Amino acid sequence: MKSLYNDKELVYVKKNTKMFQRSLTAFLTAALVTTSFGGQGIVFAKAKKKASPSVSLTVTNPAISMLSLKKGETFQLKVKVTTKKKAKKVTFRSTKSSIVSVNKKGKCKAKKAGKAKVIVSCGKKKSEVQKIIDQAQTMTLEELALKAYEESNGKKFSGVGNSSRGATALPFFVEYVNEIAKKNGKGEYTLEADWQQPKNNTIFEMLDTDAKKSQGQFSMTLIQDGNQIESKMVQTGILDRFIPKDWAEANGTTAEKYKGYLALQTLNKVFMYNCTGDKTYDNVWDFVAEGEHGLFMDIDSEVVGRNFLYMLTKDEYAKSLKEAYDALGATEKAYVDKAVSAVEAKATEFKLGENGKYALAWIKLWVESYSAQTDDGPICNMLVDKSAKDQFGLLVYSKLRSVTESDSVSKNNVKVAAYEDGYKGFGGYGYCHYLFVTDNSPLPWTACAFIAYMTCTQKGFEAWGKDIGGYSSNPAVAKANDEAHPDHKTGEKDGKTYDVLKDRGFDWWESRLAIEDPEYCAKVAYTVGRWIDSLKKYGK
Repeated sequence: MKSLYNDKELVYVKKNTKMFQRSLTAFLTAALVTTSFGGQGIVFAKAKKKASPSVSLTVTNPAISMLSLKKGETFQLKVKVTTKKKAKKVTFRSTKSSIVSVNKKGKCKAKKAGKAKVIVSCGKKKSEVQKIIDQAQTMTLEELALKAYEESNGKKFSGVGNSSRGATALPFFVEYVNEIAKKNGKGEYTLEADWQQPKNNTIFEMLDTDAKKSQGQFSMTLIQDGNQIESKMVQTGILDRFIPKDWAEANGTTAEKYKGYLALQTLNKVFMYNCTGDKTYDNVWDFVAEGEHGLFMDIDSEVVGRNFLYMLTKDEYAKSLKEAYDALGATEKAYVDKAVSAVEAKATEFKLGENGKYALAWIKLWVESYSAQTDDGPICNMLVDKSAKDQFGLLVYSKLRSVTESDSVSKNNVKVAAYEDGYKGFGGYGYCHYLFVTDNSPLPWTACAFIAYMTCTQKGFEAWGKDIGGYSSNPAVAKANDEAHPDHKTGEKDGKTYDVLKDRGFDWWESRLAIEDPEYCAKVAYTVGRWIDSLKKYGK
């Protein structure tokens, strides 16, 4: 077959016509295939086991045996649902949305070469782990602890996370289960704890590989990067959401009503600058002013930084940028205006809001000026040295706690920009550590109990709560953590007081951070993300 396009930019769709034209019950698997070689992609359609005899699902479009899409083109899947009762919702998901994405209405978009399946489903067919989660969401933490005792006593429990502190929390969890066991007249509870922290953002590959087993190695995960979680883990069915009953009640909701992911905590990365010189930063546009080169972990090495840029295009944050722009002087505006003019057409193309061009302008200036670093620790160590006069960075707030004072190094050498009077615009960004149960979890009850323990008790959160800049998603735990660590408010460290360590808390920071929204990030990742990739980074 001779292609009209370069083979690397084609999406091929081939279907078994008979399978597509007859009614299927509840679940149907179709496939979109992008190939990087000549010829046609080999794909299949398969009806899965019936989930409900009263529901049938028919894919009515595509109605041809082969569909070729150029990279970037779209195709609308159409289905017909027949049911004797109330109409059931049809859902669509892609097994690899980085190759082929699909929205809630069945609109598919070809992105790059590779292979992926688009799963079309109607009705509900839950896995055994999901059935356990349904029960677990009705139980208190104590009840879950007893379930963990019955399920995992004497066994090995494996978890994987972006944070190493899961390993710190697990022994406290074992102590808690033992307390509940003793209270209920049971013997000692033992658990072999295995916690892994993969490097270089390979956690997604590890979970994807583990998901291919009928029973996985990992029972749960603590994971960051809402965009990839949404597209690679949740839409593909690899991770299952669990909302503890006690957590839901503390937040004034229920597991059924709450629609988001379960966050252990929100962390903040904030603009800080060395204050040993005369320079000040009182506007978020100051960080992208001509000649500025802030220290920042490269967006290709820590993807939550990329999500931060995506979030700036959301209306509320774009509006904040416009308001900060309005506060600039004429000279500063003239410099920014050049960037605004350069991106205005893109803002229209991406269908952003009225202030979208200011968001893209800030992103452009930032990507083309920041000095890429490999980790926040070295950034912090550079900024607190008096030799870094007039330098600034965007980094995790909690890193300041680990600074050791010396003749040239001090926490007093830096300021948090957003804490300064008259500061305009956002002061950094917030992202979450999310908790999920794996869909093939070998110990799902224990996973639910451990997740509930970390999100519903101060001691369970202590591994993270001991530092500033990390805020529990449970208001009761957040309050208890503040009481356990009064130094977070007073700024005391090693017998001294530092203004920069006086954490003002999440309630104060919430309106001053661009906070990650997984669904929004996934929505704009392709358009805004590809545009960001086209920008020339500083020093490259």
